[in-house]
Amino acid sequence: MGREVTSRTFSRADRRLFRQKVLMCADALERMLQEGAFRDDIDPPRPMLGMEIEFNLVHADMTPAMSNNAVLESIGDDAVFQTELGQFNVEMNVKPGPLVGDGTFDLERTLRASLSVVDARIHRHDAQLVMIGMLPTLELEHLDREWISANPRYELLNEQIFAARGEDIELDLEGVALEGRPQEQLRADSNSVVPEAACTSLQLHLRVAPEEFAAHWNAAQCLAGAQVALAANSPFLAGKALWHESRIPIFEQATDTRPLELKNQGVRPRVWFGERWISSVFDLFEENSRYFPALLPEVTDVDPAAELDAGRIPDLSELQMHNGTIYRWNRPVYDCADGKPHLRIENRVLPAGPTVLDIMANAAFYYGALRGLVEADQPVWARMSFDAAEENLRAGAQHGMDAQMYWPGVGTLGADELVLRRLLPIADQGLAAFGLSQKARDRYLSVIEGRCLTRQTGAAWQRAQVVRHEDAGMNRRDALAAMMRQYVENMRDGSPVHTWRV
Repeated sequence: MGREVTSRTFSRADRRLFRQKVLMCADALERMLQEGAFRDDIDPPRPMLGMEIEFNLVHADMTPAMSNNAVLESIGDDAVFQTELGQFNVEMNVKPGPLVGDGTFDLERTLRASLSVVDARIHRHDAQLVMIGMLPTLELEHLDREWISANPRYELLNEQIFAARGEDIELDLEGVALEGRPQEQLRADSNSVVPEAACTSLQLHLRVAPEEFAAHWNAAQCLAGAQVALAANSPFLAGKALWHESRIPIFEQATDTRPLELKNQGVRPRVWFGERWISSVFDLFEENSRYFPALLPEVTDVDPAAELDAGRIPDLSELQMHNGTIYRWNRPVYDCADGKPHLRIENRVLPAGPTVLDIMANAAFYYGALRGLVEADQPVWARMSFDAAEENLRAGAQHGMDAQMYWPGVGTLGADELVLRRLLPIADQGLAAFGLSQKARDRYLSVIEGRCLTRQTGAAWQRAQVVRHEDAGMNRRDALAAMMRQYVENMRDGSPVHTWRV
């Protein structure tokens, strides 16, 4: 959910000082990189299956339950479950575990058991957890400012984004037509950033040594389009059929601090894929300080250079705070644990759900393919333009399995063929190199293979179900609710989405 803030207002002097402190932190980071401060015994970097899963809360009738405070009190485990932006959201932080042997099976069982316990505890609030990229029963009335969570950070962030923008946020997205239906479009203004809360994700963390960071980040950018096409699970918002993974464009629009004139000037958005391959993690933090004004300019009195001179590891608070308000799809993270600094990549392109097995498969595919691409003899990013990687992301988000994507050596092909022919073997090799057992690799990668062969993602299933219900005479609202009731039942059953009956 981001770093907490203690200030409630910021002065002009705060902003100037914060900018100076971010630059001081960047200088300290550069010095740490040069002096070898990141001593990491993990070589090659090992994914600890660090996950954050964002959930929606729904009533029995599948409408959003605006009760995250009461739900969190009932859960009673603030180390694992925390608030998120909207009152209909909670976030689960999964304790990291190594991706070796059969350890993923234990994690999978633990996840299932934890979610069952939580659902039982929160039942008295007429609420239940749903893992989905975008709750289809959300209406525009649910995205009003009054539904921001009772956390000062979120209210302050909302105020700062609107102060920078100077006008309401505009949501404007042309959808992909449902079978036998005309194209639909969402056009609406919002007086808050709550539309961002409609976008619930699965975030994957990978700790990376500094000298390997650029290769891993570049590879993650190359994979983003295929990841989204495979996992698309966000086809509806406010009663409209939009993209297969509408979470991508809606999140971009919901946090856009730029009015139209600044967009026309080419000012960079805060939700950002990037614009180039990198040669060092420092490139990304340098872009942060160069291009993006502060949103939460909270300043500490710590001098990071003095900390280094004294032999201490600085927290780089201003750098971390600033980085947390720039929403890259693959975000660099500096952090300290047990007095030791480390770097990690936070992969943010995936939606939540549909099932525990599906998210485990999505994680395994990402970690395996990432390592396989990094260890390839010829880096794929050396043979692929950055624009092509971004176009793949757009295509995957818009069309899901129907997307056409570019890949070096094969040209343009369908997302399903790209995964089956190229990326699945690479993912298997990468997972084997990490030490994941054959049994575990087969379990998770067979789910990815099944999705490609059936071409049924969460988004494809939702769209087909709504068409079926409407053909039977339901209106859109009732069709979405009926689809969601079946979705929740299937989610609890746990069978992967490619096996769900339409």
